[in-house]
Amino acid sequence: MPTLYGIPWNASRKAASAMILLTGLTCVAATPSVAQQTTGTPGSPEATTTIEGKQLPPLPLKFEGKIERNAAQSAPYWPMRVVPPKGAPNILLIMTDDTGYGVSSTFGGVIPTPNLDRIAANGLRYTNFNSTALCSPTRAAIITGRNHHSMGFGVVSEQATGYPGYDSIMTRDKATIGKILKENGYATAWFGKEHNTPTFEASQAGPFDQWPVGMGFDYFYGFVGGDANQWQPNLFRNTSAIYPYYNNPGWNLITAQADDAIEYLRRITAINSEQPFFIYYVPGAVHSPHHPTPEWIQKISDMHLFDQGWNKLRDARLESILLEDPLKIFFRQHRPQADLAIACLLHCARTL
Repeated sequence: MPTLYGIPWNASRKAASAMILLTGLTCVAATPSVAQQTTGTPGSPEATTTIEGKQLPPLPLKFEGKIERNAAQSAPYWPMRVVPPKGAPNILLIMTDDTGYGVSSTFGGVIPTPNLDRIAANGLRYTNFNSTALCSPTRAAIITGRNHHSMGFGVVSEQATGYPGYDSIMTRDKATIGKILKENGYATAWFGKEHNTPTFEASQAGPFDQWPVGMGFDYFYGFVGGDANQWQPNLFRNTSAIYPYYNNPGWNLITAQADDAIEYLRRITAINSEQPFFIYYVPGAVHSPHHPTPEWIQKISDMHLFDQGWNKLRDARLESILLEDPLKIFFRQHRPQADLAIACLLHCARTL
């Protein structure tokens, strides 16, 4: 479930993230299929075109210039640059580990997420998200739209076996959303956790075809694997290991990741402000090890959200969720059965 929990945006980050996520969630579903659009004079350097997208990558365009014995009699013909349709939205997809409906305030949780609340109030809340209950498989599914077994991720990459659907190998005939959008002219980037590279390829020796830069993402800033120390992570920019925490006390990946994403946006928009972007933002904050900065520990502690202990908090949240609309009327009409159902669910929850 996409949330903002665990991402320490400052005021400017809040504004940027709210605007971008709202744009992505509300526009992408409403953008209709459009006819091919071209701009500029065919053959000129500034000429652009959209593509139908039925075949990716698209077939190369025919050269319609002229090549003679010398330049004076020859005529150049630049291939049209592929661009998205006019009005194509910017898209920011945020996903966090181990985060359910009981976490963010947007879905009735106890952790205040005011920016996400504000975005959801102007968009849509989806309540039928299905996960595979594992990390790599869910991620393989969400970035491809396919069943995780068809992507080779029946299990996490560290537990891959040499059987179809479980070997952690994403074959070339199944593209990620990053690859699809890139071929349609988007700028694409991946920030944070990357858990879809086979363990036997997760080194600087490569190959890198199943790293983000090989799966359709122009830029990658993050770590490869299931988890990382947020103070001293195994961090990469594209495929090069970097060590920004060296001699830098107080450096933290969650803050640095947000800073790098903002810098990336500034960079690409300064070069081409009309090119839409797709950003896959995947912080490792909520997954163990939990390494928030001291100011965030203090901020949450001051809210006294968990003073009664997590057992009582869980019971209260479960009962509250069960009694919310549209079940409220049903429970009022069937109170004895409802009490029994709640008791059974609470008992089951305590044993999980």
